[in-house]
Amino acid sequence: MPDRGALTRYAGRVRIGIHSNTGGSLERAAVNAHQVGANTMQIFSASPRMWRAKPPDKLQVQILNAARLKHDINPLVIHSNYLINLASPPSATRENSIQAFRGEIERAIIIGADYLVVHPGNYKGLALEQGMLNVAEAIALAWRAVDDAQKVNPRLTILLENTAGTTTQLGGDLSELAIIQQLASKFVDLPIGFCLDTCHCHVYGFDLATVAGFEKLLITARETIGLENVPVIHSNDAKAVCGSHTDRHANIGTGYIGLEGFRRILNHPDLRAKAFILETPDEEAGGGHLRDIATLKELVSPKKSSTPKKSSPVGTNAGPKTRRSM
Repeated sequence: MPDRGALTRYAGRVRIGIHSNTGGSLERAAVNAHQVGANTMQIFSASPRMWRAKPPDKLQVQILNAARLKHDINPLVIHSNYLINLASPPSATRENSIQAFRGEIERAIIIGADYLVVHPGNYKGLALEQGMLNVAEAIALAWRAVDDAQKVNPRLTILLENTAGTTTQLGGDLSELAIIQQLASKFVDLPIGFCLDTCHCHVYGFDLATVAGFEKLLITARETIGLENVPVIHSNDAKAVCGSHTDRHANIGTGYIGLEGFRRILNHPDLRAKAFILETPDEEAGGGHLRDIATLKELVSPKKSSTPKKSSPVGTNAGPKTRRSM
């Protein structure tokens, strides 16, 4: 797979952005991102909690692209909706998931997104191998159902996101993502890469608050999915301790990864060209996104000392408010 990481870096600028709310208008997402200092963004292409959605309005797409050009917002990432479970066995859920993911692909192509992020899903009641096969097959079936007119030279790349690896949730182990990618790529004309979530990595077992834990992640990623195939990094601090498998996002520097952990991530030569997108809480007084964007920018060059939260028993709920993770 060609390295598309370079596409996330324009005019030498590190790409730092947010998951931006469209509020019924694609243009609004770009404006909101620009207002908090972002130069990349992620959006939902439709409601994240509904199976069906209308195609995006062409005029809105044109206005969005004009706003992205004006404010230098690149790349554009779309996150698939929460209902999709590509690992599920034959059922109404599986049929709905395949159709919904087909819709996600079609809308992403129409909007002109660079990347479409999807979670591999949950294989409850199945063998691990069957779960991975189900995901690959579902991606292939969704692509097959896409309108032929949209399959001509699309620039879209599908990204499989790692997870916290709770119980029968696929994708905590990066090798599972690699296997799914290898299986699906044989039947899908779109490139398939990966999205790493820092919170998910930490709570799965990579202690990103330490040099050793960060190096362990880098080594594992290189050996399984290839860092060159990771153009997007969801940049979220972790509300829960390393190895807890508890997926709760915290604002940058307020969780168990800490500022030093993010300084290492942002400045590593193999990662600096990625798009760093926040999925952190924004409901705090003063604006969580505005503060988190500023914090990440401050960490890019000069070293900034800090201490992550001290470890506490698994399941600790201390810390800032968090939303449901993506």
